[in-house]
Amino acid sequence: MDDQLTADFYDYEALLPDEERKLLLKARDFMRTEVKPLVNEYWAKGEFPHELVGKFRELGLAGLPYEGYGEHLPATSHLLSGMMAMEMTRTDPSVATFFGVHNGLAMYSIYSGGDQEQRDRWLPSMAAMDKIGAFAMTEPLGGSDVAGGMRTTAKRDGDTWILNGAKKWIGNATFADLVIVWARDVDDNHVKGFVVEKDSPGFVPVKIENKFAFRIVENAEITLTDVRVPEANRLQGINSFRDVAEILRATRGGVAWQALGVMIGAYELALDYAKKREQFGRPIARFQLVQDLLVKSLGNITASWGMLVQLARLQDAGIFKDEHSSLAKAFVTSRMREVVAWGREIFGGNGIVLDNDIMRFFTDAEAIYSFEGTREMNTLIVGKAITGQSAFV
Repeated sequence: MDDQLTADFYDYEALLPDEERKLLLKARDFMRTEVKPLVNEYWAKGEFPHELVGKFRELGLAGLPYEGYGEHLPATSHLLSGMMAMEMTRTDPSVATFFGVHNGLAMYSIYSGGDQEQRDRWLPSMAAMDKIGAFAMTEPLGGSDVAGGMRTTAKRDGDTWILNGAKKWIGNATFADLVIVWARDVDDNHVKGFVVEKDSPGFVPVKIENKFAFRIVENAEITLTDVRVPEANRLQGINSFRDVAEILRATRGGVAWQALGVMIGAYELALDYAKKREQFGRPIARFQLVQDLLVKSLGNITASWGMLVQLARLQDAGIFKDEHSSLAKAFVTSRMREVVAWGREIFGGNGIVLDNDIMRFFTDAEAIYSFEGTREMNTLIVGKAITGQSAFV
């Protein structure tokens, strides 16, 4: 098992307590032995390896950040959660996203937005991965305007709610047992959250085909036609989009950690290739311009890692703000784009062959760059914070 990543030039992993680092190394071993041998085959087919769900269940790493849930109590640090996202993405961004949607977006929505009864009803089975979660917010006709432009509606009818509308790009939705659906209450115009159970009448997820990023993730377009959801399945702590924003603030930081994982995965591949590939009678790792690309990549990784360590500390202290996670997401995903391009450049023509892995990271990076708020939207969040002036439309 790797004791330290070659990309961890400043030994950031040493910041983890011994027990948490053991969990990180457990994930590292799992991703190397169980996930890596499968990913290129499934990426090429554009299918999700469902046999991994049972193996993730045996791994026992879901629910770590949530006090009172999961196998390891008490709750672990945000630094471990971030490094866990990094570690999984370092091997494969798609599989890491499957786990992140379940363990992050879905579970955190219930943990932070549900009442105690709802947490106790759903989180133990989700922590055990007996039930898989999904998170349905983005819509076919909306993206960055979701706060004020959500078209999916919820209408109360006695002790039930009737949902109508559509969602798009929803990871895990084709097979998830529990889908967190966000809808606008037609009576008070506020966004509310609902836990929609698998096979609910009127709930139809259809897999999106022909993707060239995150091909392993089963993203779905969902139609909701008079879907009836009991009041008991409405997240009781969500009463407006402001409450939803609290969830997105936390998960946006997790996406920045994923971007770091992509950088590390691409850098490791490029470094290994440069040492082995020979041109003009010597390894290309001896060429100055190749070393320049590798050092710039390592610099991006090291700077981004330092930013994310401090973001995790702010989260643990409970004092982090929207602009903190937005700056991390905007900055780290931009640096990620540079690193994957430099890595593919080192591979030359061999970089476009799936067998060499780098193209998987190159294309998957584009999905991470776009979701959980575009670079432009996150830039404007930070811009408002530092100038006091809103530049939003």
